This record gives sequence, structure tokens and C-alpha cells, in this order.
Amino acid sequence: MPKGRVEVLEEKCKSCGLCVEACPNKVLKISDRINSKGYRPAEQFKEGCVACKMCAMMCPDVAIEVYRVES
Repeated sequence: MPKGRVEVLEEKCKSCGLCVEACPNKVLKISDRINSKGYRPAEQFKEGCVACKMCAMMCPDVAIEVYRVES
């Protein structure tokens, strides 16, 4: 199974949580950090991303990039 890495563009994220709900492997969460706009951006908090890009497709703010990681 492919491995992936999620990169959240923190200054674009508005903490809507759609990416967290869309992730089939539940590797995303809303962080405790606050960005400069007052939102808590999403973050990848555990391994298990398969680079399906469901999170990126659901993000209304285009704040997520997903990369495949070579083993």
C-alpha cells in the first residue's frame, strides 16, 4: 500500500474539520496551535496516510497538499 504525507498550509486553514472527517485512515486532527488568523489548523498526527487525497479534495480553502512517500 502506498504511503503519503499530508502538508497543511496553516495560514489558509480555517479549522472546518472536513479533512478530518474525510480521511479514511483518520490520520488528521485539528491542532492545539493557533495560526495568525486565530484558527486551529489541521495537522497529520500519526502514520497511516495512503495518499488518497480525500482530505485535499474536501478542503474548501485549498489548504492541503498530499505527497506520496517512497519506501
